Amino acid sequence: MGILVVGTVAFDTVKTPEGEANDAIGGSATYFSAAASFYTPVDVIAVVGNDFPMASLDFLRERQVDVSGLEVKEGKTFRWAGEYAANMNDRRTIDTQLNVISGFKPVLAERHRAHDHVFLANLDPDIQRDVLDQTCRTDHPGRTGVVACDTMDFWIEGQRTSLLSTLSGVDVLIINDSEALQLVDDHSLVRAAERILELGPRAVVVKRGAHGATLCTRDAWFGIPSYPVADVVDPTGAGDTFAGGFMGYLARSGDTGVSALKRAMVHGSVMASFNVEDFSVRRLESLTEAEISDRHDRFMEMITP
Repeated sequence: MGILVVGTVAFDTVKTPEGEANDAIGGSATYFSAAASFYTPVDVIAVVGNDFPMASLDFLRERQVDVSGLEVKEGKTFRWAGEYAANMNDRRTIDTQLNVISGFKPVLAERHRAHDHVFLANLDPDIQRDVLDQTCRTDHPGRTGVVACDTMDFWIEGQRTSLLSTLSGVDVLIINDSEALQLVDDHSLVRAAERILELGPRAVVVKRGAHGATLCTRDAWFGIPSYPVADVVDPTGAGDTFAGGFMGYLARSGDTGVSALKRAMVHGSVMASFNVEDFSVRRLESLTEAEISDRHDRFMEMITP
């Protein structure tokens, strides 16, 4: 079936207790597509500057990822710099340079509009809503895929009205625990997830970092731990990689019921566990399907009574 992802392709400068990576390839669309491509073809919509080394995405092209929707504009590519504390859960943003992302307004080709499965990665909610309208499923009543989105505190604080408009049109919101609480101004994660469902999504996936993830629908709750990783090197992109495994599984299976969402959670956790083992997308670049299958089986043994 394939997936359309709209997000960022970026340069990341990251410092963790395990080392540093300077101007490494990153961005939500990059991490997402690197993970999802193990399950299904992916079309990427993003923008970079003319300083971006396109050859760095060759490994994605070799893996069913179409980057023809990657716009190259005059100027500099989006850059982010951050530092992680010793526990790898607490992160401090040092610098954010939007650069060519400012003013980005994607216009989808007809083949992109036809996608059943769409992931709106962490971006300006106005961009998310615009893309959502361009892929509006009311024009195609037979569509049965999943539209999911991610967001963050910056958009919750600064563009709440636009974000709520986006949430009213998606099937799944993938969000971390602190931002779920912030979105509905609550201190109970259970209540927060239930209140988010009232905003439009039929499912909420709450990411809890090293503590796993929780799925909430109107009829069910489901939680899984994180796959235990002995040596965490860099958590950057773990959430996007989780989303890639989650959405990738749904697209490949063709099933969007609650049971499929639960299975997709497992695949998301498995993919995220590989991502944290090295800086940037290095581990995802060297990853094999055999490794994924083996870790998935091990994880299922851990969580199945």
